[in-house]
Amino acid sequence: MAKPTHPRFEAISAEQLSAFEGAIAVTVGSDGALGRVVRRLDRMSHGVISRFVETDLFTDLKPGTGHLIVPPPRIKAHALIICKLDRRSLPTDARRAGAAAAGSAAERSLLIVSNQYATAAEMAFGAVLRRYRFDRHKSAGRKKDVGELRVMSPSPEKAATMYDDKGAAAAGVYLTRDLVNEPANVVGTQAFTNQLQEMKPLGLGVSVLGESEMQELGMNALLGVGQGSDSPSFLVAMEWNGGGDEKPLAVVGKGVVFDTGGISIKPAANMEEMTMDMGGAAVVAGLMHVLASRNARANVVGVVGLVENMPDGRAQRPGDIVRSMKGDTIEVINTDAEGRLVLADALWYTQEKYAPEAIIDLATLTGAIIIGLGHEAAGVFSNDDQFCEDFLKSARLEQEGAWRMPVGGNYRKLIKSGKADIKNVGGRPAGSVTAAQFLLNFIREGTPWIHLDIAGVTSLKSRSDFAPRGATGWGVLALDRLVRDRFESGDDA
Repeated sequence: MAKPTHPRFEAISAEQLSAFEGAIAVTVGSDGALGRVVRRLDRMSHGVISRFVETDLFTDLKPGTGHLIVPPPRIKAHALIICKLDRRSLPTDARRAGAAAAGSAAERSLLIVSNQYATAAEMAFGAVLRRYRFDRHKSAGRKKDVGELRVMSPSPEKAATMYDDKGAAAAGVYLTRDLVNEPANVVGTQAFTNQLQEMKPLGLGVSVLGESEMQELGMNALLGVGQGSDSPSFLVAMEWNGGGDEKPLAVVGKGVVFDTGGISIKPAANMEEMTMDMGGAAVVAGLMHVLASRNARANVVGVVGLVENMPDGRAQRPGDIVRSMKGDTIEVINTDAEGRLVLADALWYTQEKYAPEAIIDLATLTGAIIIGLGHEAAGVFSNDDQFCEDFLKSARLEQEGAWRMPVGGNYRKLIKSGKADIKNVGGRPAGSVTAAQFLLNFIREGTPWIHLDIAGVTSLKSRSDFAPRGATGWGVLALDRLVRDRFESGDDA
């Protein structure tokens, strides 16, 4: 799996600035005033920075964005990147500025210069997130080398210390992106399971249920999805016990490593994108990696159901009725509405096994959420207003788009079955809502619950602020923030 670049933090040095041969990124406030270090660099470059900030190009820059200019020959840098960033800007603005600098620098080495150690750490984090590459399957001559990342600050030790947890977060985001980007012939159900077991040295407890164990538990909804595939189905639980005796937060992810739609087969066009249908499980994996790496003072369990949905003589059929682990019977109207079947058993198992304080599930569940929210925000469904608002606040602070959607009320009627207790689809109207309503049927009364439909934000066809084209890693940062702010103990362990 890809490893994030580790920034090198160092003291500000005029000699090193003049000798650096990559791209140099500096910050200038909206008022155009140059800080001490930037003034020095401006003199070294014959006033190219001060002249630029007087132009409309600088005026039109939005905070957290940058502009590349070519410096004169007196310094060796190939480019100067001027980032507009006010002294009291939000941490996420500094992060975005670092990402913008990394994007402008492309594959060149990048030197970030900041007078504030906190800004330096955030800019480094943004740059690391933006420098992610997924090119492991390209021939050696076509792979892109990413240069070094250096960060100058008056307090490099403080900046480096502040970056430690951000480095752990970056590694989790990279893991999530890698899992989503990999094709299903590389990361199938067994390889995904192996990858999770390899996280044990971080301090995670990892347990695996195979098909026979799940059969004994009555997990027929999950098993029905994978019965048409030669790849075995698994349920994997990762436990992080960094808190006290309190009940854990549970995070549950849909892990359909490839989704053909089953007998209700999808059209061929764009079916190759269904390698990302395990995005929920990938976020759970990335989150658990972060929590263990930064030694989070909380108890969290991550559970993923790993299956492959294929058409075959053994495959589940539309019209089949299966009995879930909960005991409810489910009429399968459409085998392409498979993720909710996987989650039904995974959610019930998690509550039976761990009795969590609260539960969150993530799934690339419906195309309907993309129709409603596009690719800017995940759909958020919840039975608990305060829990939901806590998550939405965390998502806002990390600038990961999220929008609350309705659940309950008359939507229950849309998934009522004439032959079984419930059916797995409710028709085209409110498709993402009825999917969430289906999942709510498998949440115990009184358990705070959030469902995140991440179909629109898991993988993008164009680059975003913090990621190249492809997997985004959406959700790792917001969930880590939620754990930090709501579930971590204030006592040092």
